[in-house]
Amino acid sequence: MMNTGDRRPLASRDTRWAQATARRLAALSVTPNQISQASILAGALAGTAFWLGGQSDGMVRLLLLLGAALFCQLRLLCNLFDGMVAVEGGKASADGPFWNEFPDRSADIAIMVGIGYGIAMPGLGWAAACFSVLTAYVRELGRANEGPSDFSGPMAKQHRMAVATIAALLTSVEFLWNGRNEVLMLALAIIAIGSAATALRRAWRQVRWLKARRP
Repeated sequence: MMNTGDRRPLASRDTRWAQATARRLAALSVTPNQISQASILAGALAGTAFWLGGQSDGMVRLLLLLGAALFCQLRLLCNLFDGMVAVEGGKASADGPFWNEFPDRSADIAIMVGIGYGIAMPGLGWAAACFSVLTAYVRELGRANEGPSDFSGPMAKQHRMAVATIAALLTSVEFLWNGRNEVLMLALAIIAIGSAATALRRAWRQVRWLKARRP
């Protein structure tokens, strides 16, 4: 994770528990890059749990979907603490910029594709994955054009994980109304459409910024 002031605004970064945890991690031999790499594992486990959970029944299905929700949140915690340990903990490294981005894209793909295969709609899963990655591409394109990072929604990373987490929890109790993966299908469609809208919004804002910058 690189040392930069151009960071995603997160209210959780200023909470006492987050600051205490970051200080604890910074005092250990854990590096920001290792925390970033752990988010790849969390994303892969979430995607696998979604995949298997969507095709399972009974208690196995319940446990897998609850695990998927847990791993989605663990992925976000990794994303929170890698930056805090790097910046506030003063442990940034030269290769931090790579590990700041690559694990996020890997986790997004694993989770969205996992949901898609779990509900037997892989095309929708890949669409959600592609549009999720596109939101980050447009943001990084803005930075390449010397503009500020645009973290706007409506379906930024934290929003995607919130939708996936809530969907996993609701799907785990679909048996109460004799449902079968309808919640996950709706959630994946919302993520795909919302991510596409987010990419378009960021692109439009970037073009406006570039035009306003030229005298």
